[in-house]
Amino acid sequence: MHLTHRRASSSEETGILFPRLECWNPMTKVATVAAEVNKKRVLCRISAQILQDKFCASVEEPMRAVAEHRAVIQAAARKLIEDEAYEEDGSIIIRARDL
Repeated sequence: MHLTHRRASSSEETGILFPRLECWNPMTKVATVAAEVNKKRVLCRISAQILQDKFCASVEEPMRAVAEHRAVIQAAARKLIEDEAYEEDGSIIIRARDL
């Protein structure tokens, strides 16, 4: 699993921060982008298949699509968080219909 750290982007009115902590799981083929909601970490996940279908992500470098389309992915994650569309484990799953 490869972690990448970058400067955070935020939305003060919603209390949601995106610290740009992201990782790729080669076993599950899922990218995870971290969000912070009221100082709690929320993992926002998006599958390789959706990255390929929506953003033409390459099989070899799926995280490049995450970097290039970060604003769209974060907007989808923010909407799901605001709608409280959490999974049982507290994570957010970004589906094709959310983008």
